[in-house]
Amino acid sequence: MTVTTNMQGSSLPYKCLQFKSSLTFSVCSTTLVCCLLFYATLAPSVACAQSKPNIVFIMADDLGWADVAFHGGNAPTPNLDRLAEQGLELTQHYVAPVCSPTRSALMTGRCWSRWGVVNPQNELALPSGTPTIASHLKSIGYETCITGKWHLGSLPEWGPNHYGFDHSYGSLAGGVSPWNHFYKQGPYTKTWHRDESLITESGHVTDLIQHEAVKWIESRREKPFFLYVPFTAVHLPVKEPPLWLDKVPSSIDGDVPRHYAASIMHLDDAVGKILSALESSGKRENTIVVFTSDNGGSTAQNNDLKYPDDNCPNGKLPGNNAPWRGEKGSLYEGGTKVPTIVHWPEKIMASNTSHPGGKFNTPAQIIDWMPTFCELAGLAKPADLDWDGVSLAAALLHGQPIQPRSLYSVAPSWRASSIRFENWKLISNDAADGEKKLELYDLSEDPYETTNLADKSQERVEQMLTLLRDAHSKDGKARKDRK
Repeated sequence: MTVTTNMQGSSLPYKCLQFKSSLTFSVCSTTLVCCLLFYATLAPSVACAQSKPNIVFIMADDLGWADVAFHGGNAPTPNLDRLAEQGLELTQHYVAPVCSPTRSALMTGRCWSRWGVVNPQNELALPSGTPTIASHLKSIGYETCITGKWHLGSLPEWGPNHYGFDHSYGSLAGGVSPWNHFYKQGPYTKTWHRDESLITESGHVTDLIQHEAVKWIESRREKPFFLYVPFTAVHLPVKEPPLWLDKVPSSIDGDVPRHYAASIMHLDDAVGKILSALESSGKRENTIVVFTSDNGGSTAQNNDLKYPDDNCPNGKLPGNNAPWRGEKGSLYEGGTKVPTIVHWPEKIMASNTSHPGGKFNTPAQIIDWMPTFCELAGLAKPADLDWDGVSLAAALLHGQPIQPRSLYSVAPSWRASSIRFENWKLISNDAADGEKKLELYDLSEDPYETTNLADKSQERVEQMLTLLRDAHSKDGKARKDRK
């Protein structure tokens, strides 16, 4: 039997198999049947592998709620504005009040206090072998990369390559000076690295992080990937080049405020370049993009003398968390509720009728992204993992409700803790005399946390304290379990 076959492509999703020329061949019937059976067996597995979504998680550093234009900020952020318009804005997305805790929670799906990580820290944050988003996704065929700030262990042997990342680049420690790329003076000052090797490079830190991300995206082929881009912008110290200072609106006065605005605009442009790289490489349609910040905005002194001198301007940062109370380091809304967007073309977007106005108003927390990404990638929760977070997949994709739960948060140095359940939020502060100062807020009536109801709602306080004690009882458990 002679068969002439013309294969110009494949009907499989994402063009898993392509044939660019006509093929004419003669085969016996037995051979043909074997070929067809092989194709039928192979095709679904290839299609399944290629249908796994790519994931790009972009995290700003110390970016306040109102530092972005789509929340009324005074610096233009056209790329983030566009992403918010096209995607879904999570209007109640919570993180830790400072950086390393947020990063440990993102990586593990566990509350940061489960690991005893409550401060920015250079010591090893996660025990060796701790499962992370990267290691889980890598186990099912994902390629993984981090370009930016790690801050979960500031030595190469504690770096991302030991926690599931195929490629790592940027600062092993915290935020760095923008031009010399040094961290605070001390044993971790030299921190700029590529795959465990400390390196020296020239250029602005925002450009370097962005260039590495774009280059990595452009080098991807068929395998799904997880790209984590934790920028150091707008963490102090800020010092921007004339290219961006010249674009700052004239209405913004003062040396540090203008550099800060330029840093926001520079960050926005870098996000735009990453999105453009996804578009030009044909990967945007099957890529989930999340943008968020690690904590609220800061008003610390910009030219912190703990950093090796980079000739940065003097003055306080104008981090803007309006209209919320508090800032970085605080358990009030301004310290923990941050601008957050998720977008996946044709799947998670503003036009999804499940989310009128492109808003997702259900409270969510940084711990939710690990279970969410694992579900979207088709990876079941391992039996030995005790996530604190929940998957948001069904809620984001189809508007399905999330079961009521409490959101727990711990402030730096354990000085305070909070619990939110439905619209109620309790903050327990440790006073110098050993007494607990309690604050109770009804966020549905008082989102700005102006009226403490603790003395007037004793029954509600006791209910919330029970939830808080239960959450606190699990602190440190993750680290103990990993030993």
